[in-house]
Amino acid sequence: MNTTPLQNQRIVSGMRPTGKLHLGHYHGVLKNWVDMQLNHECFFFVADWHALTTHYASPYEVARNVEDMAIDWLAAGISPSAATMFVQSHVPEHAELHLMLSMITPLGWLERVPTYKDQQEKLRDLDLATYGFLGYPLLQSADILIYKADLVPVGEDQVAHIELTREVARRFNHLYGREPGFEEKAEQAADKMGKKNAKLYRDLRKAYQERGDAESLEKARALLEGQQNISLGDRERLFGYLEGTGKIILPEPQAALTKESKMPGLDGQKMSKSYHNTISLREAPEDVEKKIRTMPTDPARVRRTDPGNPEHCPVWQLHQVYSDESTRQWVQEGCRSAGIGCIDCKRPVIMGVQEELKPIQERAAEYENDRERVRKVLREGSEAAREVARETMRDVFAAIHFTHHN
Repeated sequence: MNTTPLQNQRIVSGMRPTGKLHLGHYHGVLKNWVDMQLNHECFFFVADWHALTTHYASPYEVARNVEDMAIDWLAAGISPSAATMFVQSHVPEHAELHLMLSMITPLGWLERVPTYKDQQEKLRDLDLATYGFLGYPLLQSADILIYKADLVPVGEDQVAHIELTREVARRFNHLYGREPGFEEKAEQAADKMGKKNAKLYRDLRKAYQERGDAESLEKARALLEGQQNISLGDRERLFGYLEGTGKIILPEPQAALTKESKMPGLDGQKMSKSYHNTISLREAPEDVEKKIRTMPTDPARVRRTDPGNPEHCPVWQLHQVYSDESTRQWVQEGCRSAGIGCIDCKRPVIMGVQEELKPIQERAAEYENDRERVRKVLREGSEAAREVARETMRDVFAAIHFTHHN
């Protein structure tokens, strides 16, 4: 369990620049980031290389979206003085670590990531039979491990990616976190415990490593703790040999599960660009009104005088986000009795969305008019991130006994 104090815990998260950010992004990710930056050390990056895993045929669009996404983040309340904001491709160490990890990661690990097949199904119009798309969960692992993150905020569907990251880190540490001749020295250390104890240790180690027998692991640990005739160094060596680990070069991160966004789309499904049901963060107030006014409602309400059921209406889901208790009661009673029409029902939602977007859009306009300021934030953030990334790569190259140029 991680015992690092909360404010010292490092968080890493990124977002792909594949188009305008909408209210689903704001409620599902950005509001969470704004809270996290107050009491964690946060690294938030524009994942432009990740965008290429699916949008490699239109790189110019990806590049154009980078700055716009940064503007939306700043407008939503991400503060460069509280968090490190940067662009993935401006920190080439991400690619360097990704290459290193690709040398040791079994193909089967990548093929079994659930989102690999799901995304191929969902994005059939794109040719995703590429090396880059297969390897994108590993690039994600490199993004996290390069900053030695403690926590990664993810939704339920991304937990498998964090599990992969942990496995990759474990494998790297197991392969390279050892002194030369580690196994030989560990076997010699076992012999120092005497014939009987050495045999018991080896039997317990075998039971744990071959069958994952947790009880054998506990017994072997207790056996090592009770040994008086071996040095501390030998004991540490035998603990590492027992558990199949070595020195920790790349720490294993934890998933910080985030609540699913309660922001529904205009058709009642999840708000998503692929469903064409979004309200963007910079949607003009008159367009917000038009989009909500033309939302589908309960099919039972054909005429104004027909009673309806809010549970069957996508607009009711928006009331759950934007309306207070008394307004929601007014909707329930008015809809079921046909006392209010659908346009009446939509009015408080239109106002709620416009009010929420107003301060975001005012801040976005300021940054729109001073793009050099945005570029400076990204430039300085990328330099700060690169300092940390270089340090990790120094550790990685030392572990594999390569000379590092930085």
